[in-house]
Amino acid sequence: MPDRQMDYNAILFEAGCGRSVIAHCNRVRDLSGRYAEKIVVADKTKVEAGAALHDIGRGMTHSLHHAQRGADYCRRLGLPEDIARIVECHTGAGLTADECTLLGLLPVDCMPQSIEEKIVANADNLVRGQHIISVWERLSRSYALPKKIRRRIWHLWLEMEQWC
Repeated sequence: MPDRQMDYNAILFEAGCGRSVIAHCNRVRDLSGRYAEKIVVADKTKVEAGAALHDIGRGMTHSLHHAQRGADYCRRLGLPEDIARIVECHTGAGLTADECTLLGLLPVDCMPQSIEEKIVANADNLVRGQHIISVWERLSRSYALPKKIRRRIWHLWLEMEQWC
């Protein structure tokens, strides 16, 4: 597990992330931490690391590929698989391997499974830039997404609220 004193901002910067991405990651880390404080079974250290690094792939691409590329980058850095999986599974409320294939991504199951993966994916859904938004705003901004994806975002939010 990464040292709690690890400088996540420096890692993001080294990966090529700009200031706005780093600020967004910090905001998602803060919101994820608030969820993790309320969910006693969550590993707060994993949540902090995964949330802080969730958009590390944006240093390489701003496309949908950023999650898988970021996870690969974390693995090459030698970070624990738990952290790489948080990065890989944070997009929306996750993508199945079939959905990844249809989107031109590697056919990897990117559905959040662990509580830590779910916390970060949910928090990322609720942070737009550096601003926390409601689930209602998130869903209204997602009208172009397929209904099953919007429903998945809603169900993930509901699960997190029930945990809290």
